[in-house]
Amino acid sequence: MASDLTNGQAAPANPPPGTVQLVVNAQYVKDLSFENPRAPQSLIDQKQPEVALNVDVGANRLAPDVYEVALTLGANAKAGGEAVFMVELIYAAVVTITGASEDQLAQMILVDTPHMLFPYARSIVSNATRDGGFPPLMINPIDFAELLRRQQAEGHKPGNGTALA
Repeated sequence: MASDLTNGQAAPANPPPGTVQLVVNAQYVKDLSFENPRAPQSLIDQKQPEVALNVDVGANRLAPDVYEVALTLGANAKAGGEAVFMVELIYAAVVTITGASEDQLAQMILVDTPHMLFPYARSIVSNATRDGGFPPLMINPIDFAELLRRQQAEGHKPGNGTALA
């Protein structure tokens, strides 16, 4: 079902002129990797690991007004200096954006769309770590607007990745 970003209602077939609309056409796991390099020892000797989280948002134009937006979440867990687990997920969506100015377009692609994808991606990462024999990794909500501001302030092009502690 398509949704209008502003009110969560089904998107009208012919929106009024000047209406800004974001429609999610599809969302999917593009890539998922989980590694447990020290199993079964890491499962027997479970210590509280330190987890480094990486977040990236990338986008590709597929057609006029149609974009693939990819949210990448990566987590590396170490305990005692040794790898405990590594998980990387690329969760993507194909979206159609109509009626947006260039400024609105960047916001909708790099902030609004990943914000919508994040709960699904977080659940997949949580399930992967749980299915790998560890407590579910619960990733705190991400402020994608702040992530974009930081990337721009550091002179990075959006989509080049940002590490979060």
